[in-house]
Amino acid sequence: MNNGIIKRMFVLLLVALTSMTQGVKAQDVAVKSNVLADAFLNPNLGIEVGLAPKWTLDVTGQFNAWTLSHERRWKHWAVQPEVRYWFCDRFSGHFVGAHIHGGQYNIGGFDGKINFLGTDARKLKDNRYQGWFVGAGIAYGYAWILGRHWNLEAEIGLGYAYTRYDRFQCAGCGKKIETDKPHHYVGPTKAVINLVYVF
Repeated sequence: MNNGIIKRMFVLLLVALTSMTQGVKAQDVAVKSNVLADAFLNPNLGIEVGLAPKWTLDVTGQFNAWTLSHERRWKHWAVQPEVRYWFCDRFSGHFVGAHIHGGQYNIGGFDGKINFLGTDARKLKDNRYQGWFVGAGIAYGYAWILGRHWNLEAEIGLGYAYTRYDRFQCAGCGKKIETDKPHHYVGPTKAVINLVYVF
């Protein structure tokens, strides 16, 4: 995917978020971080904005630029907007959501040890994959109120992702083995334990 297109998509998303947060009142906005992603050294940040009494828009992004060693890479960026319906009040209790996601990755040199629904992560051990992805999914979650401004939120999502990638012989070097190869993924698209601050 062209870097110019990616930059334009990011700026458009930022402008949309900024325009939606103009004039918001208390309990209309929350910021969050997924502690599961943090545990895997994936810096992330999310913002959730109230749209109606039982509806919110959650937008989460991740960026990771780590090259762990010459043979191991774990680089990616991803964004995942989600519309949520809350069964009680916003930011507390049960909710369901529908999300879309997209991003780019450059990963390899890891022993994935997982072969799940046609996605073989064991190939990451001897190969490096570089490409982009888009997709969508549905999710269920629950938010616990910890205090006046703090919540803890857990969410799991299932969905689909379409990806195109180039495959290289090893993680840090090597010749290109495949070019612009498609892959279809069906399975978990979200696993979240968020620490949330509600304004």
